[in-house]
Amino acid sequence: MTAPESRGKARSHLRVAKEYLEAARQVVEVERHSPAVSLAITSGINAKDAICLMRTGKTSKSDNHATAVRELSAALGPAGKSEVAALKELMGYKNAAQYDAARLTSTASTAAVRRAERLVTTAEFIATEV
Repeated sequence: MTAPESRGKARSHLRVAKEYLEAARQVVEVERHSPAVSLAITSGINAKDAICLMRTGKTSKSDNHATAVRELSAALGPAGKSEVAALKELMGYKNAAQYDAARLTSTASTAAVRRAERLVTTAEFIATEV
């Protein structure tokens, strides 16, 4: 993929990340915590894709959560510790939010939205550098 192609794709992922983040915020307000967490996870994954595309020109589409975390870590290096931690936390919610019948709490949805916000903010910052 050429640099202009990866930047365009990165901007698309960032746009999607922002849309899902806004949806997650709205769903938290109506106290639908499991769907809010699920939306925050999708936002965070798209932000990770945007970051990786902007920094390395590539991103993987693995279902393996550890691969996504390693990919982000490699793209950001040591300075990205808090972003890597945010993505790990989001991935930790994935099964509960998307596959379990148990309902998540407002504490979980608020935390997930904050983690997604961290990743989106970082992606937006990196986008201004490219």
